[in-house]
Amino acid sequence: MKKAGLEPEWTPRELRHSFVSLLSDHGIPLERIAMLVGHSSQATTEAVYRKQLRPVITQGAEAMDEIFEYKPGRTKGEA
Repeated sequence: MKKAGLEPEWTPRELRHSFVSLLSDHGIPLERIAMLVGHSSQATTEAVYRKQLRPVITQGAEAMDEIFEYKPGRTKGEA
């Protein structure tokens, strides 16, 4: 940690979680993140890094907002 110029409080685990979080925040696909961290499946990556994968959840919510967006002049339920 000293050689990298990081505070000694940082652990390899924290660095790994930060790595996943940064990749996810920049739109790197989950399957690519899984490969980069050495997981054999996306399911493992999702389970271990659930909190770091927020953009995936956010993107899903944003897509649903767009799909079900209320548009003035339309009645509810009308596409």
